[in-house]
Formats: sequence, structure tokens, C-alpha cells
Amino acid sequence: MMRRKLRKPRLLIVGCGDIGMRLLPLVRDRYRVFALTHDPSRRQALRTAGAVPVVANLDDQHSLIRIGRLAPTIVHLAPPPAYGTTDRRTRNLLCVLPDGAKIVYASTTGVYGDCAGALIDETRPVNPQTDRARRRVDAERQLRAWGRRNGNRVAILRVPGIYAADRLPVERLQKGLPALVADEDVHTNHIHADDLARIIALALFRVLPNRLYHASDDTELKMGEYFDLVAEALHLPKPPRLPREQLQAMVSPMALSFMSESRRLGNARLKRELGIRLRYPFVQDALRHITGGESENP
Repeated sequence: MMRRKLRKPRLLIVGCGDIGMRLLPLVRDRYRVFALTHDPSRRQALRTAGAVPVVANLDDQHSLIRIGRLAPTIVHLAPPPAYGTTDRRTRNLLCVLPDGAKIVYASTTGVYGDCAGALIDETRPVNPQTDRARRRVDAERQLRAWGRRNGNRVAILRVPGIYAADRLPVERLQKGLPALVADEDVHTNHIHADDLARIIALALFRVLPNRLYHASDDTELKMGEYFDLVAEALHLPKPPRLPREQLQAMVSPMALSFMSESRRLGNARLKRELGIRLRYPFVQDALRHITGGESENP
């Protein structure tokens, strides 16, 4: 009698955009992957990438009922709504998920607010200073409370600025938008999109329950230094430097909010507990690879 082939475990990716599509090749051989999308036109692209598309809308809890027991492991990459201080989308999702589920959630390091350039780890209290960050704090608190209440496993990845070959500030540099003068500039943190996908894949197997991680690389740069590195790599003009008083009238409110928060992220927990070896530990490594310089790390 032939042995029955074992079925793959099921995984649901909620919000399968750029990072979700980078994650799919890393998990589709080990899982039967379902990808939630609110856009029916993306079904074929998701199928081609190896996922079973599921059309539903996180803003409509009724549409989510059918995913309730679809998969016991969930990667939650969907952003909160664009307004308010709470994340109703995460609340709607949690209402339909089963007890015993496991979730990996991609949050943001903006939950810390301005840390005046301090080096921080995951024990730093949150101090959100924009509604965008407050929505993320709300999502994190919902997830952790849900995990404690129902015995579910929750891992939260606090993600800094994501970059890749197609996610560089090229348009900004081409427009000649200014950066802050060095003595007023802020520390920023980065992660390559491919490394973030790899971190998420490892988190599915290695995270401790109800744990926070900084999904950040080893780079220590100020924002203007980052722009200068990209400009040099792509042979574009470096941005002019202006004091904050002059600059704030020339950039968008969102850009100004990023220029008002300075922090450096420690990633020792990420390396120690997940065992990640970053492909691009420094932005400079990725830029050399993108521009055809030195090869990437093995």
C-alpha cells in the first residue's frame, strides 16, 4: 500500500505586497501558502508566485469570515488605515483567527518616536509622536493582548526604512530636495527588502512567543549621509543641506516627521535568537551590489 503523501502546513500572508512577494519563494516549498488581497486583479500574479489568492478586505470584517480557519500560521504585513490612532484592520483580522494560531507581524520602529540619537534595544518604552505611529502601537497592543488571552504565539518585527534597488530615494535626489545640515541631522535605520523577507521566514520557525525584534541591519548613518551614499552610487547630485528652519517649508509634513526622529537600533536579539546572517549588513554592501560592484555576501 502506497504511503499517503503528507500535506504541507498552511500559511496565510495578509497584505502580500512587495515584501510578501519576496517572502513567497522562501516559504512556498514548505507551506501551502494563501495570500489575502483586496484587489481581484492581483489573483494571477499571486498564483504565478506560488500562492493561492484569497480576495477579502480587512476593512470589512464580514468578508474575512472565510479565512478564519484557513491557516494556523499568519504573516501580517498589511498597513493600518491611513487615518485615526487605532488599527481597525488588525482588530477585524484577530476577530476571525482561531485559538492556537501563530502570527508574525511587521510593525515599525516609528513607535519609539524621537530618541535623540540614542542606541536602543527592544526594552525601550514606546513613545509614538505621529498618528501613523500610534496606529502601529495600537496594532501591537491588540496582537500581544490577543496572544496572552488565547494562548497564541505572536512575534512583532519592528521594521525601519526598507530599501532595495527599486526602493531608493531616486526621485527625491533628482528633484534636488534638501537634507538637514549635519549638526541638525537625525540618525536613521535601514533594512534591505530581501533581508526583511528572510527575517520573516526565519521568524516563522525560530521566534520565542510574544517577542519583539528589531528587523534592522548594522548600518549607522544619518539621513543626509544615506542620501549622499545613494547619490554617489547612482551618479546623482547630492542633496543641498539646510537648517531645519529653512527646510521645513520645502518638504512634505511626512518627510519632516521622519526628519524629526533620531534613534539607533540595536539588533543583537535578532541575531542571537533568530540566527540571521544578513545578506546586506550595511547599506554600502547593497549599493555596491545594485551598481554592479562587489558581489553580495554569501
